[in-house]
Amino acid sequence: MTRGRFCYREVLPFTAMFLVECTNVGLSTIFKAATDKGLDYHVFMVYSYAISTLVLIPMAFIFHRFAAQLLGYRGIELSSPTMGSAMSNLTPACTFILAIVFRMEKLFLRRLSSQAKIIGTLVSIAGAFVVVLYEGPAVIRTASPSITTNAVESSKQANWVIGGALLAADYILISIWYILQV
Repeated sequence: MTRGRFCYREVLPFTAMFLVECTNVGLSTIFKAATDKGLDYHVFMVYSYAISTLVLIPMAFIFHRFAAQLLGYRGIELSSPTMGSAMSNLTPACTFILAIVFRMEKLFLRRLSSQAKIIGTLVSIAGAFVVVLYEGPAVIRTASPSITTNAVESSKQANWVIGGALLAADYILISIWYILQV
């Protein structure tokens, strides 16, 4: 067994369990000291949950899909749900590219399966660019024609591109999350 595998399979789980047990013992000790001085256990629970929230919320932004969801929802707000659905096709492409970068996927250019994966990745990325850069005609038209200026139209187009970029970042972060889970 190599040294790296030993660390991940034996040392890391042991260290995590040790830290969890130390935290439990420390929390029990603090609880006993606080209640002996007159603190109600309901108040102690509120304090412990508040501290846990303050510690865990930043971790959600760093380690979980929460940050990706923020980008995705803002991207949909600036563009449209249709664009959000179309951009979701980036997830397999980004996951495939990251798997190659991190050497989790081997690429054999002479094999038909590798060629199909490469072509699929390129098509999905090209499709995402088309959706971001081409808004298309309005599907629902209003009864009265609205007077728009060039500034309003260019602002709308800029929001569309920014929304697409945020959605792309959302699906890239989701791909990173998938790679981390593997």
